Amino acid sequence: MLRVGLTGGMACGKTTVGRMMEARGARLIQADQVAHELMQPGRPVYDEVVRHFGPEIVHPVDKTLLRAKLAEIAFGQGRIQELNAIVHPAVIARQNVWMEEQGARDPHAVVVVEAALILEAGVAGRFDKIVIVTCTAEQKIARYVERTVPEEAGAVAREAARREAERRMAAQIPDEEKIKVADYVIDNGGSLEATERQVEGMMKELMSLAKTGARSKK
Repeated sequence: MLRVGLTGGMACGKTTVGRMMEARGARLIQADQVAHELMQPGRPVYDEVVRHFGPEIVHPVDKTLLRAKLAEIAFGQGRIQELNAIVHPAVIARQNVWMEEQGARDPHAVVVVEAALILEAGVAGRFDKIVIVTCTAEQKIARYVERTVPEEAGAVAREAARREAERRMAAQIPDEEKIKVADYVIDNGGSLEATERQVEGMMKELMSLAKTGARSKK
């Protein structure tokens, strides 16, 4: 089994690249989806997050977490590390179980964990290969605004989203530093076709490595 960590900055296109890898035979798990599941009402992570961040992050009717409100507090009050300390250990434990399950089913599998903070959390050593997805800072901001604020919301709302994007980017390691530890770099700043070509070449190498058992990092 070849363990691959797929990461990159906010709105760089990690999910897009992950799906391309999955379409070419990789097995994929997304940290955001795992975290979402673990933060449902009744789960221990949910209880701990509410205890730390207060009832204002809880929906008054269905009791689910108001994720936008939680993010506002975590980033706006400089408490993102506090939130990560609660969520990350549980997410990592679930990912480890999943990877072992995939390896038991197929000893030659390429298993991919898509997560934004692999390097920031200091867990790159869990993986045999690290893939970094990149694009320009302006592209990241534009993509974040596009996916979070509808055009009809107006200029004020979109400017607020830009500021939020910049704040989130500031909490992450710059791409220039991430690239230094990468085994593969996927430039997602161009067309989807260009990204596809890069992923195609990378996946051929990863599948070959998994089959031959050559798992050591470069």
